[in-house]
Amino acid sequence: MTPSTVSSPKLPQTLRIGPFRVKSFGAQALAGQLYRQLALGRRTELFFANTNFVVTCKDFAARFDDPAITVVNDGIGMDLAAKLMHGTRFQENLNGTDFIPRLLGGSPLPLRVFLFGARPEVVGEASRTVERRFGHEVVGALSGYGVDDAEVCRRIRDAEPDVVLVALGNPLQERWILDHAKALPPALYVGVGALFDFLAERAVRAPVWVRKLRLEWLFRLLQEPKRLWKRYTVDAVRFFRICRAARAEA
Repeated sequence: MTPSTVSSPKLPQTLRIGPFRVKSFGAQALAGQLYRQLALGRRTELFFANTNFVVTCKDFAARFDDPAITVVNDGIGMDLAAKLMHGTRFQENLNGTDFIPRLLGGSPLPLRVFLFGARPEVVGEASRTVERRFGHEVVGALSGYGVDDAEVCRRIRDAEPDVVLVALGNPLQERWILDHAKALPPALYVGVGALFDFLAERAVRAPVWVRKLRLEWLFRLLQEPKRLWKRYTVDAVRFFRICRAARAEA
């Protein structure tokens, strides 16, 4: 990819949510910035911050203050916090499950993609979807189970990917990228959560009308109540307490 294939993006607004500086992008502008960084061969780390991210990553929030790192908003909780703390909202809801397929599908040139995380059968199916649906070359696909970090890093170095998708869930995927990306080949490193499950069709998205109403969190809670009830109840309260404390300290 060459720099001439994409134009320079405008600088986005930055909103502080809890201890994090979160960029307010439109999806098109964010994609344009990422294509430009890829064209220039620069390391970029992209994180989607939802309420669970803020709660689970707050203790190492200072590590996200790096020019190569972009944190964007994901979910209605972030919008509510932005409205309460800053009197405004984010431009768009940028969840990775929607944005990453859009990024891959709109790339001006073919990409070399490395997938890391999820169960072996899931990452395998997700890699085939990336090749079939988006026409990119998958240069590596490793499960998040039973592989040590040294082996993962060796495989990434050997593969020389343009994009590395890390699906370990919060906060493991964030810690992994922060710990290792700087020592790996320049690429776009993204924490993608459950994306591989959706690409592999092992998980079901909420209907479009539910997503438009910003109620996908409720759809997921009804699907997996035992796993997600704490995230959408106890952790939601913790999230707003973290935001309130950060505002008081500002």
